[in-house]
Amino acid sequence: MHSTLPDRPLNVAVLGASGAVGQELLLLLEQRAFPIAQLKLLASARSAGQRQRWKGSDLTVEEVSADSFNGVDLVLASAGGSVSRQWREAITASGAVMVDNSSAFRMEEGVPLVVPEVNPDAAFHHRGVIANPNCTTILLTLALAPLAAKRPMRRVVVSTYQSASGAGARAMEELRDLSRVVLDGGTPTSSVLPYPLAFNLFLHNSPLQPNSYCEEEMKMVNETRKIMDLPDLRFTATCVRVPVLRAHSEAVNIEFETAFPVDEARRLLEQAAGVELIEDAASNRFPMPTDVTGRDPVAIGRIRQDISDPNALELWLCGDQIRKGAALNAIQIAELLIAS
Repeated sequence: MHSTLPDRPLNVAVLGASGAVGQELLLLLEQRAFPIAQLKLLASARSAGQRQRWKGSDLTVEEVSADSFNGVDLVLASAGGSVSRQWREAITASGAVMVDNSSAFRMEEGVPLVVPEVNPDAAFHHRGVIANPNCTTILLTLALAPLAAKRPMRRVVVSTYQSASGAGARAMEELRDLSRVVLDGGTPTSSVLPYPLAFNLFLHNSPLQPNSYCEEEMKMVNETRKIMDLPDLRFTATCVRVPVLRAHSEAVNIEFETAFPVDEARRLLEQAAGVELIEDAASNRFPMPTDVTGRDPVAIGRIRQDISDPNALELWLCGDQIRKGAALNAIQIAELLIAS
């Protein structure tokens, strides 16, 4: 079992370096002064040869191959599930630790699913692969964990408002382009998402499952249960794609075993790692996607008693899907393994 990373500057490979999350990984590795001896940028043949700026230098994206991982300590993978599955054996055989941002291994037994502020100890029980949770799950568990530590949860109901960034850089660009089309009086036609997102919203664009929930909704259900070690938690979700460029929002209802005073919940969330409160009732000012775009914290507000259930609380949160919902969380996992 691999458990920690060497306490020295690391040889790091970013797999999927040309994508939106890959580029955010590069930005954060520099901003957080992550200890790097050598950095490799890896991607498919289609992206090989591209240049990426890092620490004042231009690095060339290389086509990934079996030899790419020789001498590598850490692989930050964000190239999609099929790519992660394809290269998993080569990565682990090389002795590297892979922190994977895809859904490929999240529910696999023996693969930790980690949010460092919530279940950091799980990161050390890996066999070469650690899974980064789904973006909406990461944001949600930062809100749930401090409250669940005080009072057992009985049921969670979530509705998400997910930005174009969750579908990648091309979806963000399409939203910009189609917004111009609509404003100019034209009829938008989508090629990236299943329907035009400009001035529109629709069910999350993941496949419907046999139970009539979409894949994204079931990711939230199953991943939250695994991260919080609550396999029987009653949980339901509705996930919607909305015309916001970057940062997701969630409306959350949490039923507890007993009543949870709002002031106590607010105090716990105010003290929680990775969270900031935005609550200005006098001005009706609560978290918005623009508050968190390009920032690390998950913003939480509208913490209130559910008027239909004395044991339930309602809250609203916003978080940057590319940052804490993906790249930042992956780097924080790696930092855990070094700090130990």
